Amino acid sequence: MTRPPATFQPAPGPGAHRAEQLRAQFPRFVYERFSLDRSADALRVKFHFRIEPGIEFAPETTFLGADWQRVDSLAAGTLENYLFHLGLIETLSYWKATCSPEIRVEAGALEPEQVAWFLDLLRHGMGEFFYVNQIDSRAPGFVKVVTGKKEKQILRFAQDDKQAGARDDREKIRAATVRERAIPASGPLAHARGSEGDGRDLVLTSGGKDSVVTLELLQETGRAFDCLLLNPTEAALAVARQAGCSSPIIVRRTIDPRLLELNAAGYLNGHTPFSALLAVLGVTAAALFGYSRVIVSNERSAEEAGVEYLGEPINHQYSKTYRFETAFREYCRKYLAPSRCCHPEEPFACHSERSEESAFESAQGKLRGEGSAFLENAPDDSEGIDYFSLLRPLYELQIARLFAQHSEYFPLFRSCNRGIASNSWCGRCSKCLFVYTALYPFVEREQMLAIFNTPSGQDLFAWDGAAEILRALLGLDAHKPFECVGTREETLAAIYLCVEKMKKQGLPLPAALRTIEDMILSSRPDLPDLTRRVLTSWTDQHHLPPELAPLLRQRIPSF
Repeated sequence: MTRPPATFQPAPGPGAHRAEQLRAQFPRFVYERFSLDRSADALRVKFHFRIEPGIEFAPETTFLGADWQRVDSLAAGTLENYLFHLGLIETLSYWKATCSPEIRVEAGALEPEQVAWFLDLLRHGMGEFFYVNQIDSRAPGFVKVVTGKKEKQILRFAQDDKQAGARDDREKIRAATVRERAIPASGPLAHARGSEGDGRDLVLTSGGKDSVVTLELLQETGRAFDCLLLNPTEAALAVARQAGCSSPIIVRRTIDPRLLELNAAGYLNGHTPFSALLAVLGVTAAALFGYSRVIVSNERSAEEAGVEYLGEPINHQYSKTYRFETAFREYCRKYLAPSRCCHPEEPFACHSERSEESAFESAQGKLRGEGSAFLENAPDDSEGIDYFSLLRPLYELQIARLFAQHSEYFPLFRSCNRGIASNSWCGRCSKCLFVYTALYPFVEREQMLAIFNTPSGQDLFAWDGAAEILRALLGLDAHKPFECVGTREETLAAIYLCVEKMKKQGLPLPAALRTIEDMILSSRPDLPDLTRRVLTSWTDQHHLPPELAPLLRQRIPSF
């Protein structure tokens, strides 16, 4: 049944107390439950959230082309566990509207360690949001998580990360239509991966240069791989096809329009840890479709924070960092896809929706686990799904150098967020200018102009606003741009290489590069050494499998 659009009172006006006013007005955010709708060719999950009082959300995520034989072979509760966690990460996009001081998780139970992991993600992954909205998240009791239906663990997120407590709260889950399953919502869960999953990789693919480098490297391994695309852009589809993935796995994610209404009404808005959502989405898809590894293309450059706020580093790319990757791998091992099973402790708040086209049939279509104990005899030889970033040891500038060797992707790839809808480069944002700066030393100028094909048709360095953006990328403004760009140091090395290339070719320096040369380059005799260090750099802080680390490392050329 379609509900009429909700109307919202405008949020309090801008100012230091806006968040406090919203938190007082809306004291609780609830992750109520999730619903499954299974059709012949898709699995749709709807997450039910509410902000008390009076605001409800029901965003959806749909996995197209679901492998039902595969899904039905999963141990009881496995599917629900993955989807529950997908909803858990999705909550952040909706909780941020009011920053309610309590997050109540009724859709399932979490152990204290799981709650601590979630609050750590909230603290670091939402740092940019707190900075932009001038919210002090360090305050004692800033947010607490109440979880489960019986012995609910309550942890408080505070400055010292030590304020934690527990109490007994026996409030019933209020949704009477929920059909509860006797499956564990905490503790280890088995992931009974079929033999077809062994040796298959699932690569999260965007339309950018990083995905290209990952896909091209994997083609050399001989392992089977497929691409996973979320709300695929034209560029992402083109990159996947060029890499030999003609039938990628596609997932559709929709935002509840009520959230957009809140944004328009002046409620809180800002960045959330999107790559954390992609991580959970990736392992969920791997479980549904039978893949043993989920590979992403997050790089070493993501480690650098853009600004400091209230004594804490604020990193736009936190959920791309080695710290997050390590924590997520450990979380997966313990709570998503470990090798052993257990008895149920708490049911999920999950029910299936019926429609003419997608009813659950008792014989073949029913998801396993309803009303039964968790499998005690499931195989224990599965180590679960491995999640890692293939490009973790490299900087963006090194990746750009590798990408430059694959000219067949030049007309296809895109990295500009502003130009997503039109599949173009805007040529006016920090993302465009960083990618242009990183590629310019390794690609012929005529090819660069063809790649970026901006409306003006000019060198991006010749644009009047280029100098200001380069200054920001170098960290000379209040903060580095809140975009997925390289470190200040590698940006300086890239600019140095651009200037040296133009001088060798006898080209006049655009005004933006002249400005940076006069301001910085002319007083930095160490730039050749710095550039060499960046281009030949490697870090052992990675989770690459033994067979992939040497493959990547040998691609780092001498300089």
